[in-house]
Amino acid sequence: MKPAILPIVSALAFVVAGMPVRAQENAADHRTASFIEMPAAPGQADAFAEFLADAAPLVKQSEPGTALWFALKAQDTPQERLAIFDVFVDASARDAHFAGAVAAALKDNADNLVAGGWDRGVVANIRNADVLSTKDAIDLYSAKTATFIMIEAAPGQSDQLAALLRAAGPIVAKTEPGTLFWAGVQIDKTTFAIFDIFADEAGRAAHFDGQVAGLLMEKSGDLVRGGWTDGVVANVRNYDILAIK
Repeated sequence: MKPAILPIVSALAFVVAGMPVRAQENAADHRTASFIEMPAAPGQADAFAEFLADAAPLVKQSEPGTALWFALKAQDTPQERLAIFDVFVDASARDAHFAGAVAAALKDNADNLVAGGWDRGVVANIRNADVLSTKDAIDLYSAKTATFIMIEAAPGQSDQLAALLRAAGPIVAKTEPGTLFWAGVQIDKTTFAIFDIFADEAGRAAHFDGQVAGLLMEKSGDLVRGGWTDGVVANVRNYDILAIK
């Protein structure tokens, strides 16, 4: 391990060991996020992907409170699935997004594009979250691939898992130039997630060989329901990026 990284990892270990979660406040504290993975209707995956790609300019023009918006297509899944991950400046901006033009257009087209239509294919799959920590986006439009990992805290370990994710963003920023954006979020009391983007598979591989992944692997036996293999690795979902705001 490089000497310059030792203080960072030591600080993160101290946070996980028992430092109060609120002590890790940063600029992400008031941001919110949402993740929606939606199954394409039979034969409609390409049309659905085109719809989402075309939505990015409309988000940019009409939603100033949507800080980041990603349209995604799942890799290597038996059922073709599309997804949206977005970050908002606050909860009001998220409400405005779901009342906005893109959401309205998706609702109008959901019966054709989404298996289950609007209610069962879109609304039922919305996962709203609070942003715990981020690595601010760099070289945003060079990103080609993304990863989303949903993680369930082990019983009684929600605060400690939140503390780890709060501390992780700055470490990713300092040690992972190939990770172009990273966010740790909390969906509910026990459910968390990590979302990150990369220019290529080399950047993703470096991330999973990095300091934060190593510490999560080390601590997951205590903090994550199912541990590293069943609680983290089994929940990794990789995506191609279709469009970015």
